[in-house]
Amino acid sequence: MVTALASGFGFGLLVAAQVGPIWLLCVRGVLHGGVAIGLALGLGAAIVDVAYAALGVAGVATVLQLGGVRIVFGALGVAVLLVLGIRALRSALRDGPADPAVDGVSGVRPAFLTGLAATAANPLTILSWAAVFAAVSAAGTADGSGSSPILLVGVGIGTFCWFALLSVLVAGLGRFLGPRLRRTIDLVAACGLLVFAVVLAWRILA
Repeated sequence: MVTALASGFGFGLLVAAQVGPIWLLCVRGVLHGGVAIGLALGLGAAIVDVAYAALGVAGVATVLQLGGVRIVFGALGVAVLLVLGIRALRSALRDGPADPAVDGVSGVRPAFLTGLAATAANPLTILSWAAVFAAVSAAGTADGSGSSPILLVGVGIGTFCWFALLSVLVAGLGRFLGPRLRRTIDLVAACGLLVFAVVLAWRILA
């Protein structure tokens, strides 16, 4: 039980630690709305990670990598990232303080839903968990009906803890940032979301 929980925690932490769209959304959200926004985004991401990890345990994740299914998920992911990126860019370029409401991080509930959507629509998340559980199956970490649920709990805790840590760090650093630097971060985050959309589209078509 302890081994499965620790393994799940480690997997969740490592997958969440990969720099991606949720990172950028978390940074923007925390700078504009505080730690609670980052925690809400992280909770949404954690729930999706647990769901995809469960598919990996059940051996269903490989189905999501099939050509047609992968393209559909990929197109959805590109669309979500483009919408979030364009909205964030418009917010960063508008006169006056950036408005987090336009890209779904204006409150805890919108941030949670954005975390769910952005993570669920990213096929790279599916690929990550498919790879993880191929290794888990080979190592026998998830063998037995009792260990898999514990492993999934660990995944959720690991993912959420990573975003909690990121949120606290960003909030701490945010105290020392002036309006100009905050706007620069907004622009970088918005452009980053658009870059992720382009990279994702390229991977789908490649």
